[in-house]
Amino acid sequence: MSRPPASLRALAVARGDEPADILLTGGFVLSPATREWVKTDLAIADGVVAGWGHREAKEVIDVSGAYLAPGFVDAHMHLESSKMWVSEYVKAVLPYGTTAVAADPHEIANVAGMDGIRALIDAAEHLPFTFGVAASSCVPESPFASAGAAFTVKEVRALIEEHGAIGVAEVMNYPAVINGDPMFRDIIATAGWRRVDGHAPGLRGPQLDAYLAAGVESDHEVFELDEAHEKRQKGMWVFLRQGSVSQDLVRLLPTVVSHGTTATSFCTDDREPDLLRDEGHLNHCIRLAVESGLSVIDALCVASYYPAQYHNFFHLGSLGPGYQADVVVFDKLEGFVPSMVLQKGRVVARNGEIVEGIVPPTSPPASLYNRINLHHLPTPAELTIEPPASGMANVIGVWSGTVRTKALQLNVTDPSIDIARIAVVERHKATGRIGLGYLSGYGMTRGAIASTVAHDAHNIMVVGARDETGPADMAVAIARVAELGGGQVVVVDGKVIAEIALPVCGLISDQPLEVVAAQVDAVVEAAHGIGITLDAPFMTLSFLGLSVIPDLRITDLGLIDVNLFEQIPVNI
Repeated sequence: MSRPPASLRALAVARGDEPADILLTGGFVLSPATREWVKTDLAIADGVVAGWGHREAKEVIDVSGAYLAPGFVDAHMHLESSKMWVSEYVKAVLPYGTTAVAADPHEIANVAGMDGIRALIDAAEHLPFTFGVAASSCVPESPFASAGAAFTVKEVRALIEEHGAIGVAEVMNYPAVINGDPMFRDIIATAGWRRVDGHAPGLRGPQLDAYLAAGVESDHEVFELDEAHEKRQKGMWVFLRQGSVSQDLVRLLPTVVSHGTTATSFCTDDREPDLLRDEGHLNHCIRLAVESGLSVIDALCVASYYPAQYHNFFHLGSLGPGYQADVVVFDKLEGFVPSMVLQKGRVVARNGEIVEGIVPPTSPPASLYNRINLHHLPTPAELTIEPPASGMANVIGVWSGTVRTKALQLNVTDPSIDIARIAVVERHKATGRIGLGYLSGYGMTRGAIASTVAHDAHNIMVVGARDETGPADMAVAIARVAELGGGQVVVVDGKVIAEIALPVCGLISDQPLEVVAAQVDAVVEAAHGIGITLDAPFMTLSFLGLSVIPDLRITDLGLIDVNLFEQIPVNI
């Protein structure tokens, strides 16, 4: 696949025979190839860069002294984690300089299957944005998850051949890949010349060798610096993630500072609306990287040129002639807040604000609403787990800043130990299955919280206090998220004290960034008010059901030891 040729008119502008649509004058243009700023004018015609240097133009924009970089490309993300519909997401990130994403829609696929993915693709079609959709490979993520849909090679092939998927999205079931599972061999083979993304936290040595030999090319799930280095040594692309829970960028950056930027990119993966509002998007990654020792030019290339190369977005990632005119303008190289953003040669944002009317509104289809299908509303008794006589149980240990958990063995009757109840209620096929367990490190002292956002199967996850009031509050919380059609709630003494409605597949709001972010603020504040100490309590909760990240997880089937890749009992 190569970059398509520019229009004949753009060629005429390049030659100087016709006026450009826009001429950006007096700025310094980033050249990723030579790693330098070049003082030149930038002529734009028919949505592409027509040439460098002075041209006649219909519109001249003076950017004297400013720095012009290619639009930023998120190497791996899930739109659903933003809790916003496609058009609202685009309005939220364009002002920060992000003009393209590589999206894995497996969250909505786990709820609504192919219909959910098609809805996202259709909604993105006419937006001023490059919305590259990868073919979700693990729906559900493992045999231990109960999702609303199940993908085989048939669905993956259809997404590539019929819907233009950019590659195969993160292959999370790494034990199956390593062991040569026929279905995953077929899924990886469907990629052809396209990319195959990975998901292999902590994978090292011979197992990593097998995973790479099977055809996987990248990873955004990296626990340790030496793990990142080994993966890069062996030819794997490593994406430096800065999400709401997993904030790995600074910890992993030394491998880039010491060994160069080749085969690296930034990604946000799971970034909630409050962080988008408060910190920005990929410009935040750039800022952190520069503050941590990476050069400005290298950071900008890791945010644009390299992810464009990896995902075969050969029309993006540079401002050379013939490339799409996605331009991020910085008045100064401090703070990395764009003063102007262009996409396909149109000004789409100025000074942190989207240009009014530039993003046509889209609405989720009615079929994506009302996706909570319960056998019945669980009773407090069904949410109560009785400890053994010894009090000893297998317990999920959590802490801030990572999605990794610890497999603990604790006395759950000891009042001095931080223990909470946790349950997962299947919500797609009305099976009535409920997985029960214990949680430590959460800090909850009273009440309950519940969420229909639970990677990746997105069953209802609920945490309640250890005392006798916990199951009752858990039951109220489950009933309320079901009534909302999906969402997140906080309950104390049988009353809902904060909530956010996520009626689109139980994952997404139909409100804009400002509204969704304020609602996230409210539920997080309420969660902290009942003792929860984690920075991102709901996003952390959502990962506790992801049965492919070590060490211990919980699904509607029960406790899952990810290292053994098998179900284990709660009580010891």
